[in-house]
Amino acid sequence: MRRDLSGKRVIVTGSSSGIGRALAMELARRGSQVALAARSIGELDQVAEDIRQKGGQALVIPTDVTSPHDRQQLFETVQQQWGGLDILVNNAGIAAHGHFIDLDPSILRQTMELNFFAMAENCRLAIPMLAEGHAPMIVNVSSMAGRRGVPAWSEYSASKFAVCGFSEALRAELVRFGIDLMLVVPGLTHSNFGKHLLARKGRMPARFDSGLAPEVVGRLMANGMEKGKHELRMEKDARLLLFINWLAPRFVDWRMGNVVRKLYQREIADQAKTPC
Repeated sequence: MRRDLSGKRVIVTGSSSGIGRALAMELARRGSQVALAARSIGELDQVAEDIRQKGGQALVIPTDVTSPHDRQQLFETVQQQWGGLDILVNNAGIAAHGHFIDLDPSILRQTMELNFFAMAENCRLAIPMLAEGHAPMIVNVSSMAGRRGVPAWSEYSASKFAVCGFSEALRAELVRFGIDLMLVVPGLTHSNFGKHLLARKGRMPARFDSGLAPEVVGRLMANGMEKGKHELRMEKDARLLLFINWLAPRFVDWRMGNVVRKLYQREIADQAKTPC
């Protein structure tokens, strides 16, 4: 379904920085009313001020999306202020860099809680409101790592694979309510995401500074929302990796394993010397 974003009532989670901030700014520029949801109140206020200075409309709702109370309050506030909702963007996310065996077990639960469970419960709360909205839509932000698991991002990959599977199933279910669902699969983005990692124990470099600018990602997402796309893949290296993985998955397995083998040469050699 094609849609005009002007006048649409939109919630964007994780909108204090990065992709969320850039998308909120872009949606406001296109005439949407944007509810900014994140934990960083000061940063949210600044985003709202930037939007208003450019003639846009923004509503600040401090929200920890992992909190059932905060989630409920987010949707109740939007209902009270705007009388409904047209688009929900589930963008909030977190990650840890390091091998699964080297990370604390709590990191897996924190990652799944924010990246998957909070996203799913936001959808549960939004669907009744969206069913009465105008050209309604859910936008779930996954990752390249949600289509191809990447070493040193095990927990993140697991959570984003869950987002993809959930979104594909939910898209068909939403037909009965007339609600669209767009799944976003970005690659590396040049944002503050890498500065807020739960852990930094991986040896494989993560070059966030080589990724797409958040403003580019925000613009592409808004374009996809207008066109009613089902899945939006961006960043050429990510698209190339996913294409090669589709064509020759065993080669990608070998290539990634070879990278890990080189990074852990000493440990592998020491283990080989250990008598059985």
